[in-house]
Amino acid sequence: MAESVSLSIVIPVFNERESIPHLLDEIHSVMDTNFNYEIVCVDDGSSDGTFEYLRERRQSDDKLRLIRFLRNYGKSAALAEAFKRISSDYVVTLDADLQDDPMEIPPMVEKLQEGYDLVSGWKKERRDPLSKRLPSRLFNITTRLLTGIHIHDFNCGLKAYRYNVVKSLDIYGGMHRYIPVLAGKKGFRVTEMVVNHRPRQYGDSKYGRERYFRGMFDLLTVLFLSRYTRRPLHLFGLFGFISLFVGISVDLRVLYLKYGLGEPFSKHIALLVFGVLLVILGVQFISIGLLGEMIAQSTFKTGESAREVVLYDSSTP
Repeated sequence: MAESVSLSIVIPVFNERESIPHLLDEIHSVMDTNFNYEIVCVDDGSSDGTFEYLRERRQSDDKLRLIRFLRNYGKSAALAEAFKRISSDYVVTLDADLQDDPMEIPPMVEKLQEGYDLVSGWKKERRDPLSKRLPSRLFNITTRLLTGIHIHDFNCGLKAYRYNVVKSLDIYGGMHRYIPVLAGKKGFRVTEMVVNHRPRQYGDSKYGRERYFRGMFDLLTVLFLSRYTRRPLHLFGLFGFISLFVGISVDLRVLYLKYGLGEPFSKHIALLVFGVLLVILGVQFISIGLLGEMIAQSTFKTGESAREVVLYDSSTP
């Protein structure tokens, strides 16, 4: 990579005091002196001395930038905060637990230079217990089928991006799992690359199996936002017109029974009320869709909620 091309290496960090010194040393050993790069560590409210170590190391490491959350906000928030503050041509993200191999950074950047906008790592030979591999495989298969994005490992922390990709992403909650989906739905060229995955050396995983259940709800959010954010009437209007059609059909049937066959209303009062309720529900769905269209047109881009963030640069002690 030429010196004129800049690179930001973003590392979300939460209670990784034992791992982070080794990871930073590895990154420096991999990156050639001709590389124009920086390392952006986002401390996500660590309580084990991670932040104190990074703050001290920053005094002697001119490549290191430090962002601190005063409490734990999660990986998506950490990535979003870093993405807001970087201006490099390329961005690489990786986890702080030493399972992602910094040796993969140059090949991933080369992949970007081939013309791709996002390169997602694929931990094909995953060094995790079966209890983590099986739920992950099911999660990835489900996501691939529902989104049409043909990636094997959506949640791999090792990814490489072009600048315009990270600036276009709105990630929050658990959306970091679906960054390839969000980028793909925006029209960016997304690919994957098999990467080395190493066993965890220190501590325990910060994520439990419940994250996959939460992830499925996040997937529903991603699908809705990618398909209907700018056209909510397409979704609510569909349900509204179906409800209207069924409701009107039911009521017409009741009217036919009354005036065509002479049956009393009292015999079909429940069916009549059901039809009226469906009509009302249909009108409400359509109204919600129209209201959503107006909101989408006028306030599509809203401000982010404030976070308790401290940015450490060369002037911050």
